Amino acid sequence: MSAVAHDHDHHNPMEPTRSEQVKMNRLGLWVFCLSESFLFFALLGTRFYLWRNPVDGIIRPDLAQIPAFIFTGVLLASSYFMNRAEVAISKDDRTTFNYSMLLTAALGLVFLFGVVLVEWGLATGPELLLGDGAFGAVFYAMTGMHALHVIMGIALILIVWNNGRKGLYTAEDHWAVEACAIFWHYVDLVWVFFYPALYLIGTAIELHH
Repeated sequence: MSAVAHDHDHHNPMEPTRSEQVKMNRLGLWVFCLSESFLFFALLGTRFYLWRNPVDGIIRPDLAQIPAFIFTGVLLASSYFMNRAEVAISKDDRTTFNYSMLLTAALGLVFLFGVVLVEWGLATGPELLLGDGAFGAVFYAMTGMHALHVIMGIALILIVWNNGRKGLYTAEDHWAVEACAIFWHYVDLVWVFFYPALYLIGTAIELHH
């Protein structure tokens, strides 16, 4: 027993401490988010190119404004509960952590189905045909790529929630929860830029030359 304790007390200087490992993990996650940003910036750049160089005189296709506004509010609300879950686990409040994580996942699903079933279902008009129109290609690329990240985020939330339900996280050691929160807030932030770029900038007008 004493030999085991002796080995445990002597940390291998070649291995990072727990604090150092978390710092490296955090840096790696932010680098990943930064790399993903290049993809989202490219999509935004394409959208703004079409704004400055309209196709067939259309600056913005006629999109359903009210559903998009509602689902955007749902996604932003999910960020509130994600933050609440992170704060709760840092205080060992497992009850608040559990239901906040589930609420975050549920709101994420509402947003996801809202975009895929409602928004895509309401997106009509020749300028939004996926195979024909430039706007359609950009619209479905932006909303589809973001929806894919929402799916990844929901899956991560449910995994972290399940682990937390089993008591794998403590107030002192909950890096997985922090990582999940960072990714989810990042996905929400991307939509904060996508929403106005798709729904608010410009009007569907004919430009007369």
